[in-house]
Amino acid sequence: MAESIRKRLDEAAIEGNVATLLELLQQDPMLLARLNLNDFNETPLHVASLLGHVTFVDEILKRRPQLARDLDSRRCSALHLAAAEGSLDIVQILLRVDPDMCSICNEDGRNPIHLAAMRGRVDVLAELVRVRPAAARTAVDGGGTVLHLCVKFNQVEALKMLIETMEVKEKDNDFINTQDDYGFTILHLAVSHKQLQTVEYLINHTGIEVNAKTSNGLTPLDILTQSQRDLKDLDIAETLTAANAIRTTNKKPPPPPPPSSCVKIKNEKSCQTWRWFFSALFHNGDWWFMNEKSEWLMKQESLMVVASLIATMAFQAGVNPPGGIWQDDQASGNPRQTAGTSVMAGKDKETYNKYLVSNTVGFMTSFIAIVMILIGLPQKRIFMRVLIMTMCAAVSAMAFTYGYSIKFFTPLPPPPTEASNSTSPPPSPLTIWGTPRPKSDSVISLISIIVAIVVTSSMGIFLVAKLFYVHSRQNKPTGHTLPRP
Repeated sequence: MAESIRKRLDEAAIEGNVATLLELLQQDPMLLARLNLNDFNETPLHVASLLGHVTFVDEILKRRPQLARDLDSRRCSALHLAAAEGSLDIVQILLRVDPDMCSICNEDGRNPIHLAAMRGRVDVLAELVRVRPAAARTAVDGGGTVLHLCVKFNQVEALKMLIETMEVKEKDNDFINTQDDYGFTILHLAVSHKQLQTVEYLINHTGIEVNAKTSNGLTPLDILTQSQRDLKDLDIAETLTAANAIRTTNKKPPPPPPPSSCVKIKNEKSCQTWRWFFSALFHNGDWWFMNEKSEWLMKQESLMVVASLIATMAFQAGVNPPGGIWQDDQASGNPRQTAGTSVMAGKDKETYNKYLVSNTVGFMTSFIAIVMILIGLPQKRIFMRVLIMTMCAAVSAMAFTYGYSIKFFTPLPPPPTEASNSTSPPPSPLTIWGTPRPKSDSVISLISIIVAIVVTSSMGIFLVAKLFYVHSRQNKPTGHTLPRP
């Protein structure tokens, strides 16, 4: 008989059937008082709170308010379940009965505020913090705070609400900068989880310490550089460096004192300007990681593809020069130009020599770059700089190779006859054998020269643009104010 009544009571809790509850209580007024004598599982209040049956919860608490303090086998109260599910009405009813349940932790060391933060129940979270603000400062297992849980479970709105509701944005930086057992602040966690929105909010709107160190001595910028690459890395790094974040790993010793020529203030400023110029130009600084190795250079797969492509082009251009090769010994009419030799070398020796030099330079520099990538570059800036200059030389050489090829392909007009030579004036720079240079010849030659110059000068323009970028990033104002010493 008792088992059937308990079964009907559980079914009523699942369905939220208040009529069945009242009927069972009429049959046995002591039913709710005997619930947990021999049963340590969920009570009907737990079930109704989990499923969001507001009327059923209200009715059962009117008759047995002590049930609000009962814990299930995982030491969860009905308030834990209602907070996790976001049932604001039920949470308010339970808080009226016993607000101290906000501070009770389950077997995982989490109270109802922690669970609401993990699930992003902002309305419930605000009500719990209003009733028991001290419970929000209870540490979780692992030494973190409720803010750590918000970041771990990517609940940005819950994090903002807690910081604003608890009034810790400006008055209590110690709580925001609390570290867990591993020394991680919420900024460390946000960076490691690549949460750009959280990082920007913490830096621009709170007093978070951007250079706090973990137990291993790592700053948030160290965490970012050692984590797996992600598309958000650039934006996160820019946000950190704009707030004067630094790295502690692989730091170089302080530079030597300036030479005697820079003792005076004016000369000292000049020396600092030149140091900054070469620092930005040769990647002593970086696009986003100031004073560290260039991150894009670490993508060796992309560099290998580019170097291999240039080497393939240079090899093909070397074994198959413009114009091809003579097919037999009598084709050129010159006994020195035998079968298999270059047509371009016999027709225009000077252009062929320039073509061969530039093509060889492109092939060798690209080959050197491939070997450097294959053997693996030591983590030193000097090797990175050598790789940069090698790739620039390869690209420039191939540009000049293209220009000389176009120049050889350009046809020349036939030489003039003897009659025309007797009456024509001396040749000028604008004529070929006394005949005016064709416009097509001038235009194509000009195009070949422009191509080589533009490709080469574009790298200079690129580096100048980088200087302006680094300068603008260093002078960019931010909403983050550094703490006064």
